[in-house]
Amino acid sequence: MSFVPILRRLLSVLLLALLMPLLVQAAVPHEKAVPAYAEEQTILQREAGLPEPGLGSIASGRRHFDRHYIVSPGFMPEQELILQRGGNTWRTLRNGPLATIAGTLLLAVPLVIIGLYRVVGPARTEKESGRKIQRFTGWERLVHWATAISFILLAITGLIILFGKNLMLPWMGHDLFSWFAIISKYVHNFVGPLFIVCSILMFATFLRRNFFRRWDWQWIKKGGGIVSHQHVPAGFFNAGEKMWFWFGVTLLGLLMSISGLILNFPYFINYGQNYGMTRYLLQVANVLHLAAGTIYMIMAMGHIYIGTWGTPGAYGAMRHGTVDEEWARAHHELWYDEVRRGGDPGAVRPEARPGARHAPRGTT
Repeated sequence: MSFVPILRRLLSVLLLALLMPLLVQAAVPHEKAVPAYAEEQTILQREAGLPEPGLGSIASGRRHFDRHYIVSPGFMPEQELILQRGGNTWRTLRNGPLATIAGTLLLAVPLVIIGLYRVVGPARTEKESGRKIQRFTGWERLVHWATAISFILLAITGLIILFGKNLMLPWMGHDLFSWFAIISKYVHNFVGPLFIVCSILMFATFLRRNFFRRWDWQWIKKGGGIVSHQHVPAGFFNAGEKMWFWFGVTLLGLLMSISGLILNFPYFINYGQNYGMTRYLLQVANVLHLAAGTIYMIMAMGHIYIGTWGTPGAYGAMRHGTVDEEWARAHHELWYDEVRRGGDPGAVRPEARPGARHAPRGTT
């Protein structure tokens, strides 16, 4: 499978991020805005038929001052804006269909995984040889666990922020839940940038091992042998792990990072003013952040399952850095053959062929 299509998708996302300042000139879609209060309904009726301003326009919302209102700091174009047209439309979408779909998927996927485990069972294991092969270095494991732990913190706090009022507030009460909500907010805001740094390090660390090769197509056609329990030849990473790297860690990670930074720093000095950081743009970023985060969590569940219960022996590789020689031969045969030839443990030669057997040269 060619790497070109994946590179094109990645470049498209980067181009979209670079063109974000131009996209903010689009019209504010508030024609069918859902009013939250009678006052908002009155304003929408009074503004009916008026030309819709661009997202970067100061006229995208209704300004109102009273003695209870304090202008927020920074240079956001709408910093003194009280009512933004279409604001409740976003709230209705975010707290209604989006939250329902996200919650349903996040509950259904673990049930599917449990059902798969009960019906299909774990991958077939071989008798251990007692000889170990180095699979991951200390640095690689550090980067992996730092990314994983930071994401788990973001996932937990994000779920509290999204579902806390409906699931926790009724039985916790306002006082206790307020502490959970406040702590979750700050943990999410501060761990977010750390997750971005870890993801960049993850990308740089594992990039050279995740380029698609022609034998990866055989792995995809056979579904990795998950159902048939057939051992399909693979390099250091199989096609499933590579798809997780490119679509999950890279593509979804990039989307979450860009939208998260927009949400985290709307009042960044002289930033919001230059790039039209209007409330509508923040609402779009919020929807993309929620969608990308949900899909990332779903894919992470599959990744965790395959790396633990689904493939016995895989977890030890990331915990201790080594795997049994027989496990390496069964699950990553091409990489195992390369190691036995004395080659680079992190790569597979282009001329390698699935099923080709090589005489061992010593024990690793």
